[in-house]
Amino acid sequence: MYSSNTTGIVADLEFPGSPVPLHSQFYIERPPIETRAYAEIEKPGSLLRIKASRRMGKSSLLLRVIHQATTLNYTTVTIDFQQADTSCFDSLNKFLRWFSINVARQLRVDPNLDDYWDEDIGSKVSCTIYFENYLLELLATPVVLILNEVNRVFEYPTIAQDFLALLRFWHEQAKRSHIWQKLRLVMAHSTEVYVPLKIEQSPFNVGLPLRLPEFDAQQVQELACRYKLNCSNREIDSLMEMVGGHPYLVHLAFYQIHHQNLTLDQVLQDATTPTGIYSDHLRSCWVRIQKHPELVDVLQLVKAEEGICLDPSLTYQLDSMGLVKLTGDTCQLSCKLYQIFFREKICSEQPVNISRIGQLEQENQRLQELANTDVLTQIPNRRAFDERLQNEWKRMAREVAPLSLILCDIDYFKHYNDTYGHLAGDNCLRQVAQLLHQSVKRPSDFVARYGGEEFGIVLPKTNSPGAMQLGEAIRSRIKIAMLMLGNSGVTISLGVASIIPDLNSSIDELVLATDKALYESKRQGRDRVTLSSMPNFRV
Repeated sequence: MYSSNTTGIVADLEFPGSPVPLHSQFYIERPPIETRAYAEIEKPGSLLRIKASRRMGKSSLLLRVIHQATTLNYTTVTIDFQQADTSCFDSLNKFLRWFSINVARQLRVDPNLDDYWDEDIGSKVSCTIYFENYLLELLATPVVLILNEVNRVFEYPTIAQDFLALLRFWHEQAKRSHIWQKLRLVMAHSTEVYVPLKIEQSPFNVGLPLRLPEFDAQQVQELACRYKLNCSNREIDSLMEMVGGHPYLVHLAFYQIHHQNLTLDQVLQDATTPTGIYSDHLRSCWVRIQKHPELVDVLQLVKAEEGICLDPSLTYQLDSMGLVKLTGDTCQLSCKLYQIFFREKICSEQPVNISRIGQLEQENQRLQELANTDVLTQIPNRRAFDERLQNEWKRMAREVAPLSLILCDIDYFKHYNDTYGHLAGDNCLRQVAQLLHQSVKRPSDFVARYGGEEFGIVLPKTNSPGAMQLGEAIRSRIKIAMLMLGNSGVTISLGVASIIPDLNSSIDELVLATDKALYESKRQGRDRVTLSSMPNFRV
């Protein structure tokens, strides 16, 4: 692929790295992202969430969302949290005042903030009153409020918790109040949310979520055409093997091929070298990583062939830079460019300490085990249960085999706790947990603490008769064992459901069927095993 093989001169050619101008031919749409975004801001009280790593095109998309809002005669306001001084995050009150004044200035109205701010009712209520009774009241048309780089707020967890809960509250108000329907929120951020939020207060489980994907091969080919480059499918595949479909990295390759009269082979051969076209980008990534020594250690563990589980805060930092791809709880370097560069960089500037890597691997494995282990009973916890159930569901669906679930609950546990004390209650939980763990024989069977005094057992390749037989054996064993241990009167109730997973059923339905069966055991007097009465869950 040579620039001499172009089909003409490229107009409005700009160096990649900045938002793609509104009417530039180099903006590549990623359907249905744009259409869905435009439709969302037309909905009263809507909330649009755009997530993508650095240089994936968030700002370019936001330009087009703003343009769409303008064509609808909406008012637009953009708050970029990267512009906020560090001192603005000293307190929630100071942050919300900075936020409110910025919105007022962009609406070209006098802030008059002190007329609505009352320290006796708190800054969140004051901010809400300010928007409802002043800013929104002044507007005759809807306003699209764009919050860019929200991840900057994540760095201040105390402020983030209150601010994000406030945004959720405003969004919910649109269901009750006409004036809040004028507000259309657009949030853009580059990391997952690692701020602990109550589910009913989080704005990240409502509204429309859009995660910007990489370019596919067809979109890469389309961009090449707009640079007037003649590219074969083999050349497109070679480029994507090196940089994936990362918009910035692809743009940069085509720009330099056209601008410097390079060939694709030259670009790929020198990609990770100091003279290659990606040298500035890679150097910038390395400088940012070196500011966090723990990330350098982590990169030695992240292999190309397989993903690993990392501490969430480390994963989010790497993800925000676009260096890794996330699959469930695991991550791996996102493209060959980074795999080669970081391997060479770490080896040359920081000789690999084999014992240190081994230690890190052991520590990482231990952290994973701790994250999946219930502290009190030392058996797997709810997180591990959910993950295992999901994995077995997928496996049984592929193999068209039955999957059974048992949920069991210690009878009258609250009364036991109140009578004998919490220490005795904790000891009872440990004993039941160990008895359950000892009752399953197959390596594929899985026991976990489901929550409180409730436990779950996942049984792949087990039909309802087999699960009922095991459930009855467990019930009898625990009743006898607890009597021998001096805990007379301790019994358990169990619910059983079984299904062959397919597209017409879901994990939630299996859990619900099992939970109803458990409830039926309790209703009938406890200390018994009940099979689900739902026909689809008696396989």
